[in-house]
Formats: sequence, structure tokens, C-alpha cells
Amino acid sequence: MKKRAFKTKKDQIHHSSSSKTQVKHPTKEPDSFLDRYFQLSLRSTTIGREIRGGLVTFIAMSYILVVNASVLGVAAPDNISPASIAAGTALIGGVMTIIMGVVANFPMALASGMGLNAIVAFTLANKDLLGLTFQEAMGLIFWEGVAITILVITGFREAVFKAVPSQLKIAISVGIGLFIAFIGLINAGVVRPGGTPVQLGINGSFDGWPMVVFLFGLVVIIVLHVRKIQGALLIGIASSTVLAMIVQSVAKIPAMHDKGEVVNPTGWSLNVPALEGAPIALPDFSTLGAIDFFGAFSKLGPVAVLLLIFSLMLADFFDTMGTMVAVGAGANLLDKESNPPKAKEILLVDSLAAVAGGLGGVSSNTSYVESTAGVGEGARTGLASVVTGVLMLLAMFFAPIVDLVPAEAASTALVFVGFLMMLSVSDIDWHDTEIALPAFFTIAMMPFTYSITTGIGLGFIAYVVVKLARGKIASIHPLMWIISILFMIYFALTPIQTLLG
Repeated sequence: MKKRAFKTKKDQIHHSSSSKTQVKHPTKEPDSFLDRYFQLSLRSTTIGREIRGGLVTFIAMSYILVVNASVLGVAAPDNISPASIAAGTALIGGVMTIIMGVVANFPMALASGMGLNAIVAFTLANKDLLGLTFQEAMGLIFWEGVAITILVITGFREAVFKAVPSQLKIAISVGIGLFIAFIGLINAGVVRPGGTPVQLGINGSFDGWPMVVFLFGLVVIIVLHVRKIQGALLIGIASSTVLAMIVQSVAKIPAMHDKGEVVNPTGWSLNVPALEGAPIALPDFSTLGAIDFFGAFSKLGPVAVLLLIFSLMLADFFDTMGTMVAVGAGANLLDKESNPPKAKEILLVDSLAAVAGGLGGVSSNTSYVESTAGVGEGARTGLASVVTGVLMLLAMFFAPIVDLVPAEAASTALVFVGFLMMLSVSDIDWHDTEIALPAFFTIAMMPFTYSITTGIGLGFIAYVVVKLARGKIASIHPLMWIISILFMIYFALTPIQTLLG
């Protein structure tokens, strides 16, 4: 089966003529420490391209500094301010992203996971539900990270990853492409709730200056990409940000939301592109050490706590698996079985990031699918991750400047990268029901349920069901059996918890 992957050569997408990853070997000996350590020549990239890719990844994911503060701020105690959550988010994410680059040499950034932070704020630390404190919720995050780390050290997590059929991994990558495009469209306000579950803009129309900013940036990226201009994503984000600042200085457009409620449908969806106050501020690290390791056990009991840790772990476990496949495919780093290099190191750093997130009081840190934006801009090595991590650390001091980039500008990269990741969909054999049905559920359910984990879980279950229907029980890898059963438990956690009281 001919395999298609993203391959960097003048920022174009080429198709491999072999089922194996075609890595371009250097034409000369590496002449610098950075080249040798990060294998720049071997991966057909340059320092400039890695810096540009790292910058784009940072821009695409920098929204987490604002959003995580908003989400966790709902449950945080009075002595932990949104500013301190933002600073802690930047610190833990920056350090773990640098470690990912240095240890695993992989262009993937980490930060507090969206979805997991919502579980902390609205479920674990919700007084009307479980009644845990903010610190007790962070304790569960810590133990979830410890559990995943043990799975990595024992080789179980990597074994599960390698047990997944290669075409199902392709489906995961494609599904994530649709998912991040959907995220971009929602963050930009292009897709939003309406008379139907979702609709285009406001009543089916583009309305308001923020939409103009988004469309302008997306058109710039498309034109530059078609014209084969390097730096298309970065130029598109930068130019639309400048336009947003000009528009804001003249029109004074308010934010779309106020305290979670839509008060101005034509306003900026996440952040207003205007500088308020000084551009530099000293960070507040009040979140560090805001953790209670054992409070949840005494309050809820060991059985309930273990179920909660299991649900957190399963979400974290497979989100990363999907993201590393997507990033590896985009960077043309996967082998013939769709496995990235140094898979164990990647998974280990990601697992330790969950532990660090709990200790740092900013929720579980995990791999960010927005890293594909940097890959789309040319990132191929861990040097890009180091760049992203350094920028996150600097963002602790320059939070007002980071906040200048509106979601309408940053989301253009996510939407376009969704297109790039869709290209490998033809590598799935859609005439083979045994792979086509699981692939369909994997791809479709990620954007439909707004969850990478759900898409992977339903795809795995569908794979086992189809194999059973074909009478091919022997061809099902034992780990696929185990994981599919665990996913069935995961999808039934609510009734299970109800039965256990």
C-alpha cells in the first residue's frame, strides 16, 4: 500500500514512493553541534525552519495561557489568581516542551490539556458534585501521571501504541486533522451554536470585523502556500494580527463573552488584540505546590478515586498517542508501521508532564495537537520544541504581548493544517471493510464528540467487532482486546459509578 506523508521540500507536500518513510540523507557532514544533536541535515531541515516552526506552534497554542487561567480560575482558591495560573501554565509547559525537544528530538509541544482542565474545574473540584478542593483535584492529576509513567517504564504504553494497525493510525491522524480544523473554526467564531447544533458564523453569515480578520489571514496562507512561499502560516498569522490591532484601535470592539455568556456576537472570541498596561510583568507562581496528595482518598474512598484516576489516565493515554502520530505523519518521521522515532522517550516525557502539571497546580500537561501547525511550517526536530518552550518561558513575563494575537488570527493555522493532515486519507483502503469501518468511526467521532480519545476508543471497539464478525479472532492483537474492553468500561463510567454508590 502506497503511503503518503508530509515531506518538507520548499514547504510542499510530496508523496512517498515506498511504504517506508523516505528520509533524505545529508549531502555533507553536519557542521554544527545543533545539526548533529538534532539531526537537522538528516531530517532535511534547517535552524531557521525549526525556529519558524517552533514560533508558529507557540502562537497556535499560546491561547492556553489565557484559557487555562479562565477554566481553572473557576475552582481555584482565593490565593490563586488567574495571572498566577497563567504563569504556572507557561512555566510547566515551557520546561516540559524543552525536555521533549532535548530528550525525544520530536517537534511536539506540551501544556495543560484542554478537557482535562475542565474535568478538574467542573467535576473534580465542583462543590456540587465530588466536593474536592482544588488541591485535592491536583492530587488526583499527580497520581494519574504516576500511573501513566509506570506504564511507560514497563513498556506497556509503547506496546499498546505499536499494537495498533498502521492504517488505523493513519485514520487517527486524519481524524485529528478534522478535529483541529474544527477547533480552529470554533475558536475563531466561524462555527458556533445556533438554530441547529452548529452553524456558520451568525445566522449562517460572516458578520463582524473579527471574521474579516480570520478570512484575511486564511486567504493569505492559502495564496502563499499555492505560490510556494516559505513561512506561509507565520506570515498569515502575523499579518492578520496586525490587521486585528488596527481594527481594534479604530473600532474598539469588545470581547464576545463576559463571564461565560455571549454578550457581543460580533466581538473577539477569546482575547481582544489590544495592549493594556505594561507589556512586561513579573510572574506569580502561587500555583506551585498547591496540591493535596491523599485528601481525595479519605474524602471519596479508594474505589471511587481509582475510577477517577482510570478515567483521567485513559483520556491522557490515547490523546498523546493520536497527537504523536499526527505530528510524526506531518513531519514525515513515521516508519512503515506508522511509529515515530524514540516513541518510548516521547511517551515518557508526556507522562512526566502529567505529574509536573499536578505538582505545578495547573492540571495535567499533555502533548498539543497544535504542534502540527509548526510541523506544517517546516518543524522536523526537537529544536522546534526547544524554541516553543523558550517562548513559553518568556511568555511568563510578556503575557500582555502574547495576548495580542487574537484567536481569529491564530486559528487560521489550525484550519489550514487540518487540510494538510487530510491528504493521507487516501492511504486507507476504503474497500476493505475490516479497516474502513473502524477508520470511519475514528475519523468522524473526533470532531463530532470534540474528543480525540472518544474517536480512538470507538474506532478500536469497531475494529474488534468487525474482526469478530469476520471470524478472524486470531488476528486481533491481545492488547487490542484489552484496550477495547477498557474503553467499554470508560464509556460506561457514569452508570458504573452510580451502581457503586
